[in-house]
Amino acid sequence: MSDVTLFALCAVFTFLITVLILRKLIPALKSKKMGQPILDIGPRWHKSKEGTPTMGGLSFVIASFAVIFTACVYIGIRDGARATVPLILTFSYALLCALTGCIDDAAKLRKKQNEGLSAKQKFALQVVCAALYLAAMCAFCNVTTTVYIPYFNTEIDFGFWFYPLALLLLVGVDNSVNIADGIDGLCASETLAVSLFFAAASFFSSFEYVSSLSVLSAVLIGASVGFLVYNFYPARVFMGDTGSLFFGAMVAGAAFVMSNPLIIVVAGFMYIIETISDILQVVYFKLTHGKRLFKMAPIHHHFERCGLSEVQIVALFSALTALFCVAAWFGLRPS
Repeated sequence: MSDVTLFALCAVFTFLITVLILRKLIPALKSKKMGQPILDIGPRWHKSKEGTPTMGGLSFVIASFAVIFTACVYIGIRDGARATVPLILTFSYALLCALTGCIDDAAKLRKKQNEGLSAKQKFALQVVCAALYLAAMCAFCNVTTTVYIPYFNTEIDFGFWFYPLALLLLVGVDNSVNIADGIDGLCASETLAVSLFFAAASFFSSFEYVSSLSVLSAVLIGASVGFLVYNFYPARVFMGDTGSLFFGAMVAGAAFVMSNPLIIVVAGFMYIIETISDILQVVYFKLTHGKRLFKMAPIHHHFERCGLSEVQIVALFSALTALFCVAAWFGLRPS
């Protein structure tokens, strides 16, 4: 079986399993009254979404597990067990982040409010997950302190500083994807665009773990499209932190698998803009004693306040993500 066939099968089966699980999961979540609480400080028109089932990310986490397990068995037989190591490690990292999100989602539902774990608790768990992943990748997948710098065709050895910078990148991207999950279909649509970039890179760029990246991107594509069937406006289910932290870990990990960790800063720049807008809002608010830089943060809510519909914002942000992915293409390591 060629890598193209394997890629297609992984994408299709992840899509189908995600959709089939959601058909059963959404009624089950509704029956258990596992609906999303909405912050009072959020957009008032979002109050109508209160009670929409959350933790729908479990659907594509389960689907991804089934597909990646099968793919690992096949790749292990075809290419040897070593070829599956980065795929297993990256997916394990994503599972740990999904577990962190699941704990957070469960706490929100238990408290019946939109705040579960404290920011410090959530951050600490994310750092632990990222540190374990980074240690494993350095030990088993030849990840070194030397980093390729996109566009400059050069490498820099950061020495000790590589580790805190890599942790910052992993946790930062994971949180940024989490923040992007604020309106119907936004997070899944942006992740679809980034996944297509990684898929193209796996077929048209050369590096050691091509098969692992191909399967990761295929699973992300299938999961994103499958979830959008029920999450596009008006959403019938939300992915919750369970799903967004899983997506964040997968896209950040994919950049490490292709030995070009900084490329996610370019391809996933729309994620990062969400975090930057939040930080700028808080800093500006404190410096000006109560004034706001944006009508509301993160920035997708600012555009809502400016009169754009959720569908228009998703279309705009997805198009911009696609443009950043095109820009990222020119930052890949030359073959």
